[in-house]
Amino acid sequence: MILKFKIFLINFCFLIFFSCVNDHSKVYKIIIEDGMVWIPSGSFLMGSESNLALDDESPVHKIYVDGFWMDMTEITNTQFSEFIESTGYKTTAEIEPSWEELKKSLPPDTKKPHDSLLKAASLVFKPTKGPVDLNNYGAWWHWVSDANWKQPEGPGSTIVGRENHPVVHISWYDANKFAEWAGKRLPTEAEWEWAARGGLEGKEYSWGSEPIYKGELKSNIWDGNFPYENNLNDDFFYTSPVGSFKPNAYGLYDMAGNVWEWCSDWYDYDYYKSIKSDIAENPQGPVNSYDPFSLFNQQKVMRGGSFMCNSSYCSGYRVSARMKSSPDTGLHHTGFRCVEDVNKK
Repeated sequence: MILKFKIFLINFCFLIFFSCVNDHSKVYKIIIEDGMVWIPSGSFLMGSESNLALDDESPVHKIYVDGFWMDMTEITNTQFSEFIESTGYKTTAEIEPSWEELKKSLPPDTKKPHDSLLKAASLVFKPTKGPVDLNNYGAWWHWVSDANWKQPEGPGSTIVGRENHPVVHISWYDANKFAEWAGKRLPTEAEWEWAARGGLEGKEYSWGSEPIYKGELKSNIWDGNFPYENNLNDDFFYTSPVGSFKPNAYGLYDMAGNVWEWCSDWYDYDYYKSIKSDIAENPQGPVNSYDPFSLFNQQKVMRGGSFMCNSSYCSGYRVSARMKSSPDTGLHHTGFRCVEDVNKK
């Protein structure tokens, strides 16, 4: 690290500033290079057993992670455009799905859908006209042909004017390809939570303990009655430009809300319960995916919540909250950020 700091000084490619956040007395030196923030090594208690936590967030267990670099913001449309122009890559949402591949993650007796549904498409969020059963996800998710990262709401929509918004409709495969192209990788779930906590110990949120709807605006979420009434107190209905809200103590923006972020790990509902050591060092996640509510679906972890999260429906902006989805799925509220090992900088 001494050599690295010398390089920073010689090339004048560093920025140091100090930051404090609610519920915390420590002051952190934040080091930024090429849009990435240095996350120090350390140990923490991962997960939560608060009254807001779900069963897959417990038991709380001790984790140690090595230091690493993390993108200060979620990957933007501009950054993703550079990747596409450089490689000619086509995202999952832009490719006609194969029924032979799709049925591998479905119950054996699932019937083939009509050919009209096997088109290049993605799931788009559309608000309802009034209250609905919050267990009926189909009330607000719509399969829209030609919806993709360039047309977030489907044909006729555009990312013009949203260049600095996080790219969406990104599958895990898309995110992983970008990371490889950039010489980076996706964060492990443990790295993501350690970074999101920003040194705060035992707090519910990346900013501390204050509830999200109290005090100053904290993130881009759904403020109102989901999924039909958004008060727009944060000025954004869908995504917001990255960095629109205060960073956490490590200098990371949008670790709560805006878009869900892919991690490298497979999702296992019982994974935390399987950890037996006193402290797990740099855990890479389970070998296989397991979800008792979706037995045939292999899924990857997502973290951080999105612009759709609301306390009545999805408190995914909590720092320990876990979400999952199949790696070939892109959604209107799914993006990512990358990390890089210290020896690769």
